[in-house]
Amino acid sequence: MSEHDEDGYAGEAVLVIDGTEIATTVELRGYFQPIDGYYRWYGRVATNEQVSAAAGGKKTAVEIRAGEYTAKGELSDPDPWDRYRIMGTSTPPFHVPTSLEELNELNA
Repeated sequence: MSEHDEDGYAGEAVLVIDGTEIATTVELRGYFQPIDGYYRWYGRVATNEQVSAAAGGKKTAVEIRAGEYTAKGELSDPDPWDRYRIMGTSTPPFHVPTSLEELNELNA
């Protein structure tokens, strides 16, 4: 378990790489970093030949859409199973509770 309280999303997403939309599956997590005031999110993109071809095995700017949520981020080098890590700072591509009432409902 992380030292941070994490939020997350796992499911279908669309990556936009150099104007090309690619449907894929992602697993994402994120947390608010109080020291610098930023929300940091990160995760993995499932193995996908189109993502591999578009990213070319190197860091690549990406837009990610998960349902009604959109964010800009970066793909990093792929792991040995050809899954790219994805990360971003600020608004994540998934819902994050923004009120005490929401947090209480989630923890009930």
